[in-house]
Amino acid sequence: MNTYNINKGIGRTVEFKGLKAQYLFIFAGGLLGLLVLVMILYMAGINTYICLAIGGLTSSVLVWQTFSLNRKYGEHGLMKLGAKKKHPQYIISRKSIYRYLKSNSKKAAA
Repeated sequence: MNTYNINKGIGRTVEFKGLKAQYLFIFAGGLLGLLVLVMILYMAGINTYICLAIGGLTSSVLVWQTFSLNRKYGEHGLMKLGAKKKHPQYIISRKSIYRYLKSNSKKAAA
């Protein structure tokens, strides 16, 4: 039986076969979801070979896509990408210029 090293040291992120951090959880969750999908298809009465083909095809796409994301964005890349999407491109100010001058003059007087 093979033994696999999961963690490489204290203070470093979890890594397994090159997958780091959140990609490892995406990979495991995706495979678990695909297993449930194939079981549901099998219990629904779909042909066994079709279920196996769907499971094999979708799992290979999941593996390829997860390793591709890991290679492209790195350890914290998906979090940075999500933060960049939430960051506004420009700030809209709907106050008139008079209201800005009015509020600044009150602060200067106090």
